[in-house]
Amino acid sequence: NLSRLNLSAEILAADVASWNPDQPADAVLLDAPCSATGAIRRHPDILRVKTPEDIGKLARAQNRLLAHAVDLVKPGGTLIYCTCSIQPEEGEAQIDRILARDRRVERLPITLEDLSSGHAGDGNLAELINERGEVRSLPGMLGDLGGIDGFFVARLRRLHD
Repeated sequence: NLSRLNLSAEILAADVASWNPDQPADAVLLDAPCSATGAIRRHPDILRVKTPEDIGKLARAQNRLLAHAVDLVKPGGTLIYCTCSIQPEEGEAQIDRILARDRRVERLPITLEDLSSGHAGDGNLAELINERGEVRSLPGMLGDLGGIDGFFVARLRRLHD
């Protein structure tokens, strides 16, 4: 994709749970490993393959990754946390936990303007933003646009050390 878009990037392969770069980043995107329950409409076998134990194990891993990701962002920087899960323990509950235990971060609500491309159909996107300013999509939403998978996205801002 970088070549196709004529872009370049330094690519690192590391375990984010223990990686410590020389300098904190302006922004970090944590696309956390998850149960993928948001992809049920395209992969109905997920209902038979994933167990409550799997979700618990993944939620614990997400918790560790999110806690460390805060350390990777410089003060004033942005941390995006996302999963393709419809399970609250892999989405909203993760954000509740990090906000309760780490005073260095605050929720930075996502707005319709953030999601909008300026096209007439963008008004439909408002249903994706929950009352907390997070994106929560569910299979079956945006049916008039062809549907969407289940996702969760939250934006946090690192406040200080």
